[in-house]
Amino acid sequence: MLHRYDEIGSDGARACRWIDLVDPSLEEIELVRRQTGVDVPSQESLREIEASSRLRVHTDVLYMSAPLLAGTATEDWSVAPAGFILAPDILVTVRFSDIEAFDSVAAEITAEDGLLPAAIFTRLLEEIVDRSADHLERAAEAINATSRAIFFDQPRRRQLSHDTATLRRAMRNIGQVSDRASQVRYTFLSIGRMADFVMERCTPKLEDGMRDRLLAVRRDISSLDEFELSLSGRVQLLQDAATGFISIAQNDVVKVLTVASVVGIPPVLVVGIYGMNFREMPELSWKFGYPFALMLCAISILLPLVWFKWRDWI
Repeated sequence: MLHRYDEIGSDGARACRWIDLVDPSLEEIELVRRQTGVDVPSQESLREIEASSRLRVHTDVLYMSAPLLAGTATEDWSVAPAGFILAPDILVTVRFSDIEAFDSVAAEITAEDGLLPAAIFTRLLEEIVDRSADHLERAAEAINATSRAIFFDQPRRRQLSHDTATLRRAMRNIGQVSDRASQVRYTFLSIGRMADFVMERCTPKLEDGMRDRLLAVRRDISSLDEFELSLSGRVQLLQDAATGFISIAQNDVVKVLTVASVVGIPPVLVVGIYGMNFREMPELSWKFGYPFALMLCAISILLPLVWFKWRDWI
């Protein structure tokens, strides 16, 4: 799909400022190439991670690409590559997923005239950074909720399986948050490189106001990158805590089973001895032989329990 955003000059002539290609067909790519003279990159080339592939210049045209977060800041999101082709008289973007930042900027420039392609490109970077920050805010909210579930919610008594399931869900949520934060950081890294690349290659062609806006984007990325680092530290803490709590719960189960097995050995020994029925067994014909054997079983159970309690093992 091809979106064309034109500007009507004072003489009534129509000039194109921005062409936005969304999952373009071969016919649309060829049409843009003929009209603008730029080569539209394919989806495979946009996925390349080499710096030379992501940032390059041909004559006076800048070719850039970056992985962006598509979808909303809720659970429905994904990473999609996007390409930016910045020429002196036109901006061409190509993407293969719906990215809200592009639609938002398109609505703005439709109602505003006099924006140069570099200004539209800068506005796109600002909107992308702003919406990526929303993803970090969403991740921070998820971390706060998980932290409350791990550290502040009281575990249910005698419901070990429920508590373990809660911790497992917490670890899964932490993993999802960590994945999102890492993708946002990768996006910030790519956007920051693009901003630096434009400022370096367009010197001294950029207006002072445009340069200040790109520097502001760079500063925002730096501050958000520090915020992402703090989130990564909290994620690591929660992962360690959840793993530790699960290990403690499992150790408690093993401890109970160990105590039960140790306590059960002495009465089995007593019952085994008195179950031999030897002819010369003193208690065989004794009136209180049966209660005496039961008492020995009870004492053999209580003694290990008292020992474990005295050692503070239970």
